Amino acid sequence: MTDGEFGGEPGGVVGRPWGGPPAEGRGDPFDDALALANGTAPTRVRPGAGPESTTVTTPYAAGGATAATSSATDSGGDAPYTPDDPFSPDDPAAARSGPSGPSGPADPAPPTGPGPRSIPAAVPWHTARELAERAVPGPPAPGTSALGEALGRTLAAPLTALTDLPSFDTSAMDGWVVSGPGPWRLDRPADASEAGPASGILAGHAPAEALLDGHAIPIATGARIPSGATAVLRSEHGEVRELSDGGRRLYAPRPAPPGQDIRPRGQECRRGDQLLPAGALVTPAVLGLAAAAGYDELTAYRRPRAEVFVLGDELLDHGLPREGRIRDALGPMLAPWLHALGVEAAPPRHLADEADTLYAALAESTADVVITTGGTASGPVDHVHPTLRRLGAEVLVDGVAVRPGHPMLLARLAPRRHLVGLPGNPLAAVSGLLTLAEPLLRTLAARRPAAPYRTPLAAAVAGHPHDTRLVPVAYRDDERHGLMAVPLRFHGPAMLRGIASADALAVIPPGGAERGTELELLEFPWSSSWSAGWMPGWAAPGGPYDPTEATGGRA
Repeated sequence: MTDGEFGGEPGGVVGRPWGGPPAEGRGDPFDDALALANGTAPTRVRPGAGPESTTVTTPYAAGGATAATSSATDSGGDAPYTPDDPFSPDDPAAARSGPSGPSGPADPAPPTGPGPRSIPAAVPWHTARELAERAVPGPPAPGTSALGEALGRTLAAPLTALTDLPSFDTSAMDGWVVSGPGPWRLDRPADASEAGPASGILAGHAPAEALLDGHAIPIATGARIPSGATAVLRSEHGEVRELSDGGRRLYAPRPAPPGQDIRPRGQECRRGDQLLPAGALVTPAVLGLAAAAGYDELTAYRRPRAEVFVLGDELLDHGLPREGRIRDALGPMLAPWLHALGVEAAPPRHLADEADTLYAALAESTADVVITTGGTASGPVDHVHPTLRRLGAEVLVDGVAVRPGHPMLLARLAPRRHLVGLPGNPLAAVSGLLTLAEPLLRTLAARRPAAPYRTPLAAAVAGHPHDTRLVPVAYRDDERHGLMAVPLRFHGPAMLRGIASADALAVIPPGGAERGTELELLEFPWSSSWSAGWMPGWAAPGGPYDPTEATGGRA
């Protein structure tokens, strides 16, 4: 199986070889989703319907755009969907069937530039995430790196102790190391000055002599225990008395049992013990453990490399919005978010709304994943789909049944090189980032998926009739029900105010969810399982999330 093929290995994408013929739907949901995304699904006729009900799709159908024509059956005859209304059932941008009926073209040529196109069926949200996760058969080959460069990577081999920990018996406290039952004659170390105080055995220094029975010597935390010692007496538990012969004796109010405050060799691990399995994330604590266990370098999978292209002539990189132009909110947000996911990402590049500029940037990029913002629909300056066609890319996901963010897309630029197209609206872009980019990058980084996390809702949330919704939520500790997820206001596609106060996105199924319903949560990589910004009354009427706002007056 070459890099250009996928689906032949466990965990690989189910689809067609790179450059090969498109896959036909064969009952596998991933095959079907790929066929729909590529506009190559077989002709479908509703049972009992005549030829006028045939659905026709086109090669490289582009999601996020309105079809040139649409039947009354597709639209349901309702008023057009308003993009700012997250609850309207009929969004032309989400309509996925092309011209139908005898008057529709049987096999229209693929479009060559921005403009209306036939649109494939939107991929269900969970299916889209699985497709993204399986877009590559696995991470690239691992490599060896110095400890300082391994942070955020994933171990490719188990971390096995190269030595006992601790590697010798050490003192767990400052005090005196003693031999036998007390009281003890307090010895002066052999190398100590007669004039100064006895410093005793210090960390990093090996004891020169064995400790005789009935004797004691000062010792520091972490210092090596001399042979013959039986225990350590803490400094606050001992009393030193001067003797008539000029010597000193150490007394303790209670006996010092053998082994007291001594960390024995191998207490934490023995040489050869497995400390962490392959697949463990290298955190700062793991770096410390590896160093303690004797490692100078680790074998780990490299962090994926990503480039972010921010598209839009209307975007400013500083100052206040002016003259019809707005601030770029995605550029400052995406690179740090990718870093938190363990991805190497250079500062975002702002590209003008020019087809050739985008083509050159994508053709020259060597990143594992290119992330674009905006330009995924079919407006006059939406160049993503035409550029992908020009590059000969293969679309894997073209439109997802999710609000916000349905025009998102995933395409293969070359073997092991992908593009994730995010919508230009900020919250919609975050939706695309967590839906498509995060699962793909997780596979490339060999990171394990987070365990499914579910939390009950603190307030009801209205749903889209057909699509999944992703709604910002913050955690709240309810006295009666425990930890709950509070839906936040300001959750429109163009808004960031809600997500800036959120801990996660709640996955709202079609039709919505009532208060107390346990829902899947997509936690942010910096979530602390508690929202520092939460205050009493967060879900009260008129608060950041008014529960009556989306439920027609029902709290």
